[in-house]
Amino acid sequence: MKNVPDKYMKMSIKGKDIYLTQGDFIFYVALDILLVFVLVIVAIPMWSVITLSFRPNDFIGSNLQGMFLPPWMWSTAAYKALLGNNGFLNSFMNSLKIFVFGVATALFLTVPLAYVLSVKTLPGRKFLNILILIPYLFNVGMIPSYLVVTKLGLTNHLAAIFLPTAISTYNCLIMRGFFEGIPDELKESARIDGASEVRVLLSIVLPISKPILLTIGLYYGVTFWNDFFHAMLYLNNNSLQPLPILLRNILMASGMNEFVEVNAFGNANIQAIKAASVFMSAIPMIIAYPFIQKYFTKGTMLGSVKG
Repeated sequence: MKNVPDKYMKMSIKGKDIYLTQGDFIFYVALDILLVFVLVIVAIPMWSVITLSFRPNDFIGSNLQGMFLPPWMWSTAAYKALLGNNGFLNSFMNSLKIFVFGVATALFLTVPLAYVLSVKTLPGRKFLNILILIPYLFNVGMIPSYLVVTKLGLTNHLAAIFLPTAISTYNCLIMRGFFEGIPDELKESARIDGASEVRVLLSIVLPISKPILLTIGLYYGVTFWNDFFHAMLYLNNNSLQPLPILLRNILMASGMNEFVEVNAFGNANIQAIKAASVFMSAIPMIIAYPFIQKYFTKGTMLGSVKG
């Protein structure tokens, strides 16, 4: 048995014994307390929204009392009203289309750009890197962007939401940094065998770039899913409105006692409808994140080059 000095404390994590000093132990305990505190701060508002969405019409009490309402007293009237409303389903499908086509288009454009900028032997590489930083540092403004989108005929088209912002300089630079970290030996061996740069990208780089593809895809997806401003600016047809616009209409109608949008959802509690719509709009991101989170820090490059 290994002799351990008395100043070390033994802990077992996932079946492995580790030894910590008293200072390290206090630090990790304090860190755990801080994380639990942050979790509570995040969980309370979310739980409040969830319980509010299930609150029955005849409930009388404070919001705090409603948060502890027993599940057998919950009502699904708000969700039935939303799912039974054609406007909500249509908006959900519009947001889903924007999400899918937006992420696919953004990755299709960002991946080759980031790869080209990562090639150290590219002529004019420094100039190109500076060139893509210009729109990142100096925004052209709303009016020029609006004129370009309208001249391209994208008004009242879902592509107006994701096409103008399909390439994010920030995401491109992150992906470029990942590609630069790929050992040159992998790419040079393919080039020696006669592979073109396109072949190197498709056969060598992309198969080991799953973490960055999913991470950047999630960044783009969250942006497109929650995009409110561009939808309000370019989509004047009600049949094309995504979820953020519908939620905005519900919130404004309920706040200003305008019942046009609210009455379309039947007799369900308006506060419950608002909470249910917010929760349902967040469900796709809540489902997707746990499956992608593990790739954020996963080191797929370990062992990819043998000494």
